[in-house]
Amino acid sequence: MQDKGQLKLFLVVAASIIALDQLTKLWVRNNSALLPPSGESFLNLVYRENTGSVFGLLPGQVSFLIATTIAVLIIILLVRHYLLPTALSNVSLGLLFGGAIGNLIDRFRFGYVVDFIDLRLWNDFHWPAFNFADAAIVTGILLLIYSLYRMELFARVYHHGRAPKG
Repeated sequence: MQDKGQLKLFLVVAASIIALDQLTKLWVRNNSALLPPSGESFLNLVYRENTGSVFGLLPGQVSFLIATTIAVLIIILLVRHYLLPTALSNVSLGLLFGGAIGNLIDRFRFGYVVDFIDLRLWNDFHWPAFNFADAAIVTGILLLIYSLYRMELFARVYHHGRAPKG
């Protein structure tokens, strides 16, 4: 069980991601005709309708992706409630939750997710287009891994009185 401050942190992070994601997607949808074609710069704004998952996998499987997302949201809430009491873990889970909700809203409303950030990494290689919800999910996963590592390290130091080697 966690205190109300941790719950508030989780909710503020999640709500901020949902708002940022939905507002930027709304802007892109309303201004897609004004967006320049994907260019030669590192960062380009594009309009893509992604009926699939990450990298466009499972195209057209909207019902499956909605069900999977709902299951993941339930798991996030259970993990947040029972296992991870730190501020870092609440931020990471808030990022994951907010990102998942942001994309879930699109899937319910449109049957696809709006992606609009296009990165040209080198020559003609473009990373698959993504959105702020996707970026929050990836950041949340990385922070969660780091948080779990820190918790394991703390547990070892606490129980053994010293940090592990390596």
